[in-house]
Amino acid sequence: METQAFDESRRIADKLTAIVYRYEEIAQELSQPEAISDMDKYQKLTREHSELSEIAETAREYLKLLQDIEGAREMAQSGDAEMEEMAKEELEQLLQKLEEKTAQARLLLLPRDPDDMRNAVLEVRAGAGGEEAALFAAELLRMYMHYADAHGWKVELTDEGATDIGGVKEAVALIQGRGVFSKLKYESGVHRVQRVPVTESGGRIHTSTATVAVLPEAEDVEINIAPEDLRID
Repeated sequence: METQAFDESRRIADKLTAIVYRYEEIAQELSQPEAISDMDKYQKLTREHSELSEIAETAREYLKLLQDIEGAREMAQSGDAEMEEMAKEELEQLLQKLEEKTAQARLLLLPRDPDDMRNAVLEVRAGAGGEEAALFAAELLRMYMHYADAHGWKVELTDEGATDIGGVKEAVALIQGRGVFSKLKYESGVHRVQRVPVTESGGRIHTSTATVAVLPEAEDVEINIAPEDLRID
């Protein structure tokens, strides 16, 4: 069982080694003076370098851990009884740590959504429930803005339709930062709340809804149209 787990860790190590190599290769390219001559390429390399930074750091730790395990294995067969006992204790701890790091590496190596690192456009709309739904939508919007602030993201409210009592009929916000879309994309859908509204005088529980849509910010695309392809009426 231990051999099987170690074989898997070796396969993971090969993949992580390739990622570290690519990360260092990009860093080398970005350090060249001619790198900024092509801004599109420069921005793509910068984005890829940023995306790989987290996994590259984890990869280095993982590869170092495998080296430590190899060293402990050699010490455990040194022939020195005292040294072997110490090495076996250390090896047991390292193998336990390897199990944890392997689980972490599996997640990092899963295929990623290419849009994960983009900024996000967040849209919140009041649904069923009248004024109470608008108040609920406003609370959702404030929650997302506080969440963005806690992560150091920049929020720009591009559209907001407020009601007289502080609710929101619809609002659109551009949220900018590292990995915004990956963190918010699962918020899309219908959100529901059941409570006694502030607008209810009889104390009855109402159900209100609000819809949330999260889209990756579209990238600027430069299009060249030849004059002969135009028809002007």
